Amino acid sequence: MASAAEQMASNLSWGAFSKATELRQRIWFTIGLLIIYRLGTYIPVPGIDGGALRNFMEQAQSGIGGILSMFTGGALGRMGVFALGIMPYISASIIVQLMASMVPALEQLKKEGEQGRKKINQYTRYGTVLLALFQAYGLARSLESGGLAHDPGLFFQASVVITLVGGTMFLMWLGEQITARGIGNGISLIIFVGIVAEIPGALANFFAQGRSGAISTPIVLGVIIMVIAVIGFVVFMERALRKLRIQYPRRQVGMKVYDGQSSHLPIKVNPAGVIPAIFASSLLLLPVTISTFSGNETGPIMSTLLAYFGPGQPLYLVFFAAMIVFFAFFYTQNVSFKTDDVAENLKNQGGFIPGIRPGKRTEEYLDYVVNRVLVIGSAYLAAVCLLPEILRHQWSVPFYFGGTSVLIVVSVTMDTINQVQSHLLAHQYEGLIEKSQLRGKRKSGSAKPRKAPSRR
Repeated sequence: MASAAEQMASNLSWGAFSKATELRQRIWFTIGLLIIYRLGTYIPVPGIDGGALRNFMEQAQSGIGGILSMFTGGALGRMGVFALGIMPYISASIIVQLMASMVPALEQLKKEGEQGRKKINQYTRYGTVLLALFQAYGLARSLESGGLAHDPGLFFQASVVITLVGGTMFLMWLGEQITARGIGNGISLIIFVGIVAEIPGALANFFAQGRSGAISTPIVLGVIIMVIAVIGFVVFMERALRKLRIQYPRRQVGMKVYDGQSSHLPIKVNPAGVIPAIFASSLLLLPVTISTFSGNETGPIMSTLLAYFGPGQPLYLVFFAAMIVFFAFFYTQNVSFKTDDVAENLKNQGGFIPGIRPGKRTEEYLDYVVNRVLVIGSAYLAAVCLLPEILRHQWSVPFYFGGTSVLIVVSVTMDTINQVQSHLLAHQYEGLIEKSQLRGKRKSGSAKPRKAPSRR
């Protein structure tokens, strides 16, 4: 039997959306800030040779530059003021989360509530500045060594570093404003818009090759069917849950005795999200990236690494899958779902899993269940991320359909839709409360006053 919230969600319509003025304002605010972000990707960094930059980025697309260009919405390829994108902030957030699970002082901050969270966010911002400074300086030196600067020197390096770090900090502020005053998660939406902005160009190039005969019609149809099937598969897996029944004992409040209640502890099939794919891609593409930014002047060791671990090679695919599985287990157990914390919280709240004793036995049972679920989740992540690599390098299908980008687009879309539905449900609840208050006032106002007894 559907709950009241589910019944209300099924009755949502465009009429309810038109009445939710606050939700419309949030959506327009979000769209406006995302337009500002897209305009910033076309503002170039001063002192760059545009023609030489295009040739250089064509070589860097096979390395980590391709991933960064995808996450920045093409700003890296145009060397705009947002060329670093929001990736330094994401990297700093991941590093701080991992350190918070390993360093006792940071772990204690996480347990201090709002004040601890603010302190961790402050450390994340400091880490973002340091990472952005390091990446911007490395990018400035790479531009100089590649002959892409009109006037190389200290002034060029300073201008590039200041511009790129300022662009990253502005994007971080933009994301926080979207999260607070808009709809959805601001950081995720910035990455989402950057990926979606590159899709029309990729589709146009793909269909142009199909019309010219470079790609046969069966391959074009097969790729379209594959895209639809993979998106449906990702949606299904991202919504898949393993529910554990939680039982709460009877409790007495005053003179009343309340019966024990039962609920469910949801465990996602993919608790780590897209983090394992990003980590594995970045590490495995380091040899190609070093080769590109060093002007392709590689020694015998680097040449051997590129020969065996280049994109599309069998060893590359094997290690890519192995690293995705490793990071999926590592990130889940240390950050996204810490079984010891979950078991401790259940024990403090008086809840228990039927047939399992609270405390250590509950933690061991949760480890057992989570590890079994992660076998499916990590295999799903590896399959989605390896599919485009096999298509591009083994079957020579020239259509970029990255597993990481699909995971980000699908998860952000689902999260944003859920937030829109939550706002609409809240608006409906407010409307019902106002109606009930108005009815109560009418009934109290329409009641006839009692006549006083007649005096004799």
